[in-house]
Amino acid sequence: MTLSIPNDSQAADMALSLALHPDYRILRRLQPQLVFSEAPAGRQMLKGIVLDTETTGLNTAECKVIELGMILFEFDPQTGQVHRVLKVFDELEDPGVPIPPETTAVHHITDDMVRGKRINDQEVLSMLAQASVVIAHNAAFDRPFVEQRWPEFENKPWVCSIKDIDWKAEGLGSAKLEYLLQTQGYFYEAHRAEMDCWALLTLLLMVLPQSQQPVLLQLLETLNQPQFRLYALGSPFDTKDMLKARGYRWDGDRKTWHRNLSSEKNVDDEISWLKNKIYAGKRASIELEKLGATLKHSQRQGEKTIVSL
Repeated sequence: MTLSIPNDSQAADMALSLALHPDYRILRRLQPQLVFSEAPAGRQMLKGIVLDTETTGLNTAECKVIELGMILFEFDPQTGQVHRVLKVFDELEDPGVPIPPETTAVHHITDDMVRGKRINDQEVLSMLAQASVVIAHNAAFDRPFVEQRWPEFENKPWVCSIKDIDWKAEGLGSAKLEYLLQTQGYFYEAHRAEMDCWALLTLLLMVLPQSQQPVLLQLLETLNQPQFRLYALGSPFDTKDMLKARGYRWDGDRKTWHRNLSSEKNVDDEISWLKNKIYAGKRASIELEKLGATLKHSQRQGEKTIVSL
């Protein structure tokens, strides 16, 4: 039996037939889109940036940005509706050192591709100046890298589409961008900056299953919420598994476990849990660091206080 590749019209008909069948799900290639809807007359619109980087590695102190992707878009701050794309930016940069083979295996950027190239600083800063918010999928990775290369990013509020949405509470089993786009019926070529930006912009349009809010609106709401980082100072070694299971991460430099919390109530609840479960009612101290939107997801420090239990 000889099979032929269907033309676009035939493929669309086949996809529709399969989509109507309960035993099949259809994924369509993500196609960049410049206009999503017309902005309501008389409503003030704001601008945001979705951002993604590719780098020579994971360590901010040693590694460098080799690709920066950004999409500047217009949105309604009251509804979280994305209306249109204003500018698309994607450029490569020579890091001045060989790109490790294991890194190239992920993003497929080679030394030949970046040789002699430099990202246009003026274009980056011009787009940044127009934005009210910067959004990244795993901002804790991207933000330190771009702040190191362009310190002006320090002055903008950031939100993270991984950490600032409780995907588990929304009934989704993973926060990976590829998985989340698949739930919306799309696939795309991941791990290049511009395409990852288009994927993230599409994710912002998604209506969350439980809260029934657009992803962008829920992210914007976190801008007004205080964020705290709590350090479990001197926690007993045999409690490490309990801390890890609760979402704490190990800070190798400070030799302590820490966790980010999104409200003062969460802080109070966490302090009570630590006192009873980790320190077992014994005298102890923890450190509480207050972060704002211009600090969270960065490696810069906020205001710190010591709390006695």
